[in-house]
Amino acid sequence: MTNEFTWKVGGAQGEGIDSTGEILATVLTRMGYYIFAYRHFMSLVKGGHTNYKIRASTTDHVYYHGDDLDMLVAFDQLSIQENEDELIEGGIILHDAKFQAQTKREGLRVCSVPLLDMAKELGNPIIKNMVAAGASAYVLDIDPSNFYEQIEQQFGKKGQELVDLNKTAFNKGYDYIKENYPDVRRPAPQATRPSKGYLLMNGNEAIGLGAVLNGCRILAAYPITPATEILYWVLANLPKYGGKVLQAEDEIAACIMAIGANYAGVRSMTSTSGPGLSLMMEALGMAGISETPLVIVDVMRGGPSTGLPTKTEQSDVNGALFGSHGETPRVVIVPTSIPDCFYQIGRAFNLAEEYQLPVIVCSDLLIGMNKMGFQDLDLSTVDIARKNIVTQEQLDALEKGAFKRYSLDTESGVSSRSIPGMKNGRYCALTNEHEETGLEIEDVPMRKAQMEKRFRKLDVLEKNINDWGFEYKGAETPDVLIVGMGSTQAQIEEATRQMDGLSWGHLQFRCLAPFPKDTQKYFQAAKKVYVIDNNYTGQLTGLIAREIGFHDKLTPVLKYDGNPFTIRDIVTAVKG
Repeated sequence: MTNEFTWKVGGAQGEGIDSTGEILATVLTRMGYYIFAYRHFMSLVKGGHTNYKIRASTTDHVYYHGDDLDMLVAFDQLSIQENEDELIEGGIILHDAKFQAQTKREGLRVCSVPLLDMAKELGNPIIKNMVAAGASAYVLDIDPSNFYEQIEQQFGKKGQELVDLNKTAFNKGYDYIKENYPDVRRPAPQATRPSKGYLLMNGNEAIGLGAVLNGCRILAAYPITPATEILYWVLANLPKYGGKVLQAEDEIAACIMAIGANYAGVRSMTSTSGPGLSLMMEALGMAGISETPLVIVDVMRGGPSTGLPTKTEQSDVNGALFGSHGETPRVVIVPTSIPDCFYQIGRAFNLAEEYQLPVIVCSDLLIGMNKMGFQDLDLSTVDIARKNIVTQEQLDALEKGAFKRYSLDTESGVSSRSIPGMKNGRYCALTNEHEETGLEIEDVPMRKAQMEKRFRKLDVLEKNINDWGFEYKGAETPDVLIVGMGSTQAQIEEATRQMDGLSWGHLQFRCLAPFPKDTQKYFQAAKKVYVIDNNYTGQLTGLIAREIGFHDKLTPVLKYDGNPFTIRDIVTAVKG
């Protein structure tokens, strides 16, 4: 028996698809399963097809929702049309009896269940999601008591009557399938790990938690899918730590607010997605020339313009790397998983402060809005390193007015900064070019010296970027090297398990700027390189060619339909 199973519910936007999926995802996590829960939805309040898929494992963490499907709960015919190709041979379709189900495939088991009618009999059509949960529980052979606990926790505050109603709806669905389709079973393998103490979290929540624990005390943002959840999570939790959330009138204002707060000495960030990042480009240059720490979180979605706002893509990379006018040194981080979002946002704050530059964290919708279950985050990694801030004692030791905010006497390119309010400090933050104290100049030697100072920071950064900026697994001299960035790590890693007979290597970038030059040896050693690029133009492929060459070895594998790469996509591209 396999140690995994997959389940999906589909229907029209507004039919309670997310809540149905959330119920099962929470129950499975509490039962001890490792899960990945994936939301596929349109940018509509109501209508259009949406679905929620869960992949559950008894043995190991699950970082991707999987290529195949064991069981589909369909609230409408479109859900069958959109998802039946994903079902395995012998897969189960459980559909609402309000429509006559049609499939183009043979070998599937189709069950008609009056989900809506049973809910109406109970006086609440919306509760059909609980009827569907009950029917699913019988097919998956999950003890109903596991759902009772969840129902009591979820609805207990609203009264016993609502708790009882939901239990009744659950039991109706369970009993109906048991009575009418007793042999339609897909028993879930028994979970073996302890059922308590596991997190069920998405990447946006992980970024919010990481930001708060790493000392962020102001988030300035404008709502935009798929980054809005960061705003909501921080809004609910930051006030407990004495912080503030500022909803700005647009992304330009949000970014400038974050710069201002950082300038005042408060760890601050802004969060956004594609179009919002574009609006922040002038402000990004401001942070660069004023050498003010700045953290921007960009949860990438399908573009350009409003494009595919509820679908995933990795097409903001070039904007993050090269956007803004003039030339601005920066760091671009691409977290590789949901837990990694927590760790990398902490790194982003420390780098922004130590090097006094913008740090852009490019997450994407796949890990930003979808959930996985995992063990506790390692809080010992939290290290709020506030470096290169001059002390009051150091300022007191100087003659009046002698402090040079932009001193050229620095090998690292980083000059200590004073915080407004410190006596004998400097509080100039011009967006014009300046001399060492911060006063505006257009003096040629000073202009050159200040530009060189700002970019000298990257020389220092490049020395440590190789320690964490990428991960490599596989043979020392592989026939095939598979390369990805950020969230494609899970699919590539699973694809390599199907590379029987091939000598392979897997290189995953976590940092794109500065570029980890130590990766060069892996490209040198490989005979052929496949670059997994979740965009149309091959932005990662182009970056590799620009930074280290190997043009003749690079084969871009592109996907830009709004969906994440599947394992099958990668295996097919590599093995043909």
